[in-house]
Amino acid sequence: MAPSPAAPLLQLRNISKAYGGVKALTDVDFATGAASIHAVLGENGAGKSTLIKIISGVTRPDAGTVAFEGREVAFATPQEANAAGIVTIFQELSVMPDLSVADNISITRPPRRLGLIDHRAQRRRAEELLARVGCEDINPIERVRNLPLSRRQMVEIAKALGRNPKLLILDEATSALTAADVERVYGILHKLRSEGLGLLYISHRMHEIKELADTISVFRNGRHVETFPTGTRNDEAIIGMMIGREYKNVYPPKPVRAAPPAPVLEVRNLGWVDRLHDISVTVGKGEIVGLGGLDGQGQRELLLALFGVLRGVEGSVEVEGRPVKPGSPAAATRRDVGMALIPEDRKTEGLMLPMSIGDNISLTALRKLTRGVVIDAGAEKSSIAAMVEKLQIKIGSVADPVATLSGGNQQKVVIAKWLLTAARILLLNDPTRGIDVGTKQEIYRLLRQLADQGTAILFYSTDYDELIGCCDRVLILYGGRVARVLEGEAISEKNIVSASFNLAASEAVPAEAAP
Repeated sequence: MAPSPAAPLLQLRNISKAYGGVKALTDVDFATGAASIHAVLGENGAGKSTLIKIISGVTRPDAGTVAFEGREVAFATPQEANAAGIVTIFQELSVMPDLSVADNISITRPPRRLGLIDHRAQRRRAEELLARVGCEDINPIERVRNLPLSRRQMVEIAKALGRNPKLLILDEATSALTAADVERVYGILHKLRSEGLGLLYISHRMHEIKELADTISVFRNGRHVETFPTGTRNDEAIIGMMIGREYKNVYPPKPVRAAPPAPVLEVRNLGWVDRLHDISVTVGKGEIVGLGGLDGQGQRELLLALFGVLRGVEGSVEVEGRPVKPGSPAAATRRDVGMALIPEDRKTEGLMLPMSIGDNISLTALRKLTRGVVIDAGAEKSSIAAMVEKLQIKIGSVADPVATLSGGNQQKVVIAKWLLTAARILLLNDPTRGIDVGTKQEIYRLLRQLADQGTAILFYSTDYDELIGCCDRVLILYGGRVARVLEGEAISEKNIVSASFNLAASEAVPAEAAP
């Protein structure tokens, strides 16, 4: 029997869940309704992911009850939750890279004819669902591995809608999307709400919450803090609930320099196939140089080229005045070069998920921790402990699998393993994607601390505020070229946006000088 209009679509009572000695949720009461977008906010480790997994049938609570459409349920598997009408789009994508888009969309229930998969009908279904999410440009027979991350995310959304959900849960569903795709998703979610769906929306982007949500619930340390209508609390109050302390001075102050710093990394006329063209950039000692622009303009390729991942790169690279040719990541990390790359996708590119937290942290620094042919266990243990303390990584034990950590703490492990190498050049590929505001603040502080110690940092971010708050200079890329260099007061949202669209330089003026 369907719930009455006043009854919640989903209701949780006294839910608790622990992993070993870590309490992920404690006595949580939570409810959400149909025809509503309900945002769930909290730091990484606040219990959001565990909440979603319990609702989705991924894990069972230790105590408490779950009711859906007025009936108590106890889903043993995600398939049972799907059958009941609860579909989840997790932050870490579930698409299978070696299958086609159409295969992925119909993976659980492919259309059949005479007992066999009807590939023609499957393709038509994929085309209809892709059109529903505004992605008619995606070829249903294309292998998913050939799509950029933002397109894979849209395939994931199309796949979820194909299951006809009554409650759709989105965990950081826009974190990998381009600006155009984000607008598409906004439109889709508003339409789904008007059709009567309940939507649970997890995001760390406050502007998204204000744009989309009708209701907001805040979690902290595994507890439900408060639920309130959107617009009844300001950002500072909401973030204060999330982190349990006053939120201010988000970005550390930038140093005032009398002269440009000595160059550490100098890149001249770098090019790669048809993606990078004649790029020149210098990063000085203790300087944070940002890479901005619309997504897909060559920022990621530039970082990969510098780190030796790409083949056929043209141009020259110097480190502290010495020509270097990092033809592989191993060459880029050598002591005489000293580069480190924080990758875009921590799950697949930054971590060995089955391995322990400690092993992940020490992995890249084993040469430094080896005495002769034997790893110095004492030095390794103390180095790992120092990184855990320095980055305030929330763990039960360093022996736990890194997969058990929240997204923000996993990202800290990725950063920790490269800090152990004492790299002089740090390349960052959108490092705060999908991370809560409290952890972001810690990362901003760490980056400025590293810069103050002499590290040269090249920092790509899709977040304008980060470029403005963190960077000493910002290079805007357009079509694989440096379209504009912004410094000092010229680093403003107006100038970043205008340069990102390659507007005339005369239009890119300091914000305070704009009419």
